[in-house]
This record gives sequence, structure tokens and C-alpha cells, in this order.
Amino acid sequence: MKYDLHVHTNYSLCSNLKPEVILKAAKKKGLDGIAVTDHNEIKGALKVKSLNKDKDFEVVVSSEIRTDKGDVLAYYINKKIKSRGLFEVLDEIKQQGGLAVVAHPYRLLPHLRFRYPIEKIKDKIDGIECLNSRSSFLTNNAALKISNKVNLAKIAGSDAHFRFELGKAFTIFDGDLRKAIKNKKTRVDGSSVTGFVGGSMSSCLKIIRKIFK
Repeated sequence: MKYDLHVHTNYSLCSNLKPEVILKAAKKKGLDGIAVTDHNEIKGALKVKSLNKDKDFEVVVSSEIRTDKGDVLAYYINKKIKSRGLFEVLDEIKQQGGLAVVAHPYRLLPHLRFRYPIEKIKDKIDGIECLNSRSSFLTNNAALKISNKVNLAKIAGSDAHFRFELGKAFTIFDGDLRKAIKNKKTRVDGSSVTGFVGGSMSSCLKIIRKIFK
């Protein structure tokens, strides 16, 4: 199976991907599933899931939570995560039966970097995003090294905010995603090529949408 586990819809201010577009585009890219991970929100994920009529394609309701220590991807949740403290967020995810994955832990920009020792929370999280298409090769490699060190599942996602980014990075596994993550039976593939262009486009879009909101 081939899933892009980091995708944003236009429910995130910095993305222009409409839910109606994502499903068609993802299937065209040869993906078997996606995790819709809007910033601190699940409305976009619920919308995409409601539009999906293909039993062979999975939409994982998820969210990218901005905590006080960095971003955490929450997979398989059913309610919006309200906390912002790292440990409270991790507790909320577990209370919902979800999976917690540290997102792009070594991003160059300080506010996007994970600012807490992963070794100290390895028992509270399920994986680490080791390949993010908006991150550099060096920072992705650092994430891969820490995932090997703490023995957690390896996750990949495009961090797509625009159609051209979708499917640039993806997670490969056999069978059920939840079980694969729990059993650390995932691997990552794809490329890290969209960071500067995609990031710049997102910043501009966010400013424009705030102005005309």
C-alpha cells in the first residue's frame, strides 16, 4: 500500500487544495490512501472522507497540531484536538484511540522545528515523519536517524498544500496502516523537492486569505 500521510486542504489557510480535487488527484498519482492533516482542524478531513466512495481508497481523518514544542500529526482521530501543550495533545490523541507522529522534527525554521528531546517521549508517540517533501535532504536524514535510534515507525508525506506537491513523498506498508505503524512495518519513499517553492506559495496565500477573509 502507498499512502501520502501529510496532506492539507483549503481548510488550512496556507493551502488551496479543495476536498473535491484531492481525491481525484491522489488516485491519479497512484496512491491507495491519504491522511488529511489540516492545521489544528479536522473539518477538511471529514469532508474528504465523506466524498470518498471508493472502498479500496482510505481517507485517514487526521490533523497537524501545533503544540508548544512543535508539530504533531494525529492520525485516526474523530474530534478536534483542543490542547496545545505537547503532553496534553499526546494524551488527547491517545484518548481518541489515535496515533501520534512527530512531524518534520528538524526543520530549519525554528518555529517549525520540534523542540523537545524525542528520546524522552518515545513511549508516548508512534512514529516520526522521516521524509517530508517540504523539508531538506539533511533534515529528513536527521529524522531518519532519530527514528532508527528510538525504534519508531517511519512516516512519509508530501505536506502538500498545492496539487503539484501531492504524492511527492509517501509511506509504503502491507495490509492495515494502523497495524503497520504499531508494528513498525512501514518504509518511506519519494523526494524532498518542493520546500522553497511550496513554502513561499503557502506564505503568500496565507497573507492574501487573511487580508480578504
